[in-house]
Amino acid sequence: MLVLRPVELTDLPQLQRLARESMVGVTSLPDDTERLRRRILDSGASFAKDVQGNGPENYFFVLEDPLTRRLAGCSEILATAGFSEPFHSLRNRHFTSASRELNIEHGVPALSLCHDLSGHTLLRGFHIDAALVRTPASELLSRARLLFIAAHSRRFADAVITEIVGYSDDEGGSPFWDALGKHFFDLPYAEAERLCGLESRTFLADLMPQYPIYVPMLPQAAQDCIGRVHPDGQDAFDILEREGFETNSYVDLFDGGPTLFARTSNIRSIAQSEVGVAQSGLPIDARGSYLVSNDSLENYRAIVADLDYRPGQPVALNAQMCAALQVTQGNTIRLIAL
Repeated sequence: MLVLRPVELTDLPQLQRLARESMVGVTSLPDDTERLRRRILDSGASFAKDVQGNGPENYFFVLEDPLTRRLAGCSEILATAGFSEPFHSLRNRHFTSASRELNIEHGVPALSLCHDLSGHTLLRGFHIDAALVRTPASELLSRARLLFIAAHSRRFADAVITEIVGYSDDEGGSPFWDALGKHFFDLPYAEAERLCGLESRTFLADLMPQYPIYVPMLPQAAQDCIGRVHPDGQDAFDILEREGFETNSYVDLFDGGPTLFARTSNIRSIAQSEVGVAQSGLPIDARGSYLVSNDSLENYRAIVADLDYRPGQPVALNAQMCAALQVTQGNTIRLIAL
């Protein structure tokens, strides 16, 4: 059984391993000891903080095998994108030009630097062991964040976004970056992403042109990257798409990857999750698989469990499930079908 829980400082060595294994583009998981250490401490302070609304808090989770203590993945929630500095992205929309004399009107897609998405809650830092991609563990790592938002809604915005890693080749090169960002910041794509993870994306946004970039003027290989998902990011994309997230007109500044957007109240695991009461010690005639979490803050836990769930009745959990969730008889739990 794998358990999702808040990150701890003792996880640092294993987080460094996950950072080294993560694909290029997961900038919120930098392979840097001090940066990861600060991220862990910041997460701990966020969980401990008494807040009345969404602010700069960052909630960092890890997926652990409690028997071996090995970490199999990690994921994060940033309560407010752009709280401390603008959250830059590229807006992809048509610009229309017209000539009255020639009676011609023509629309051209163009990319414009913007920070329209500042203020939304951001899901980020998703990474899971390759062997667990497209398994219930992957669903747990991604969707347990949504159950956490459901349990602590006042801490988050009324809309949630995530950036999916865009296309890059086997050598780590990005046609989109080579055609656009590299002209203004003379670094290879992988190095620019690494630097963004260590610092912020503001350094690049400050150098990018402030006027629209007409898409047809980019090489075809770069145009093909706009809104394209990296194969290793498809699992993360598919999970959230099933949750009701949709692509919009915004793409990533570095690789052109898509941005997913959803109103918080419309997200499946938030809108359809149910609250029950834990009942321990009873036999379980499992009827289905569920994501199950407690409703705690600092001691938040989530698992995948096979249950006999009947709405309005106590939820039978075995001893292993209770221990993993850190719940006892009568405690509140939250669940949704896998």
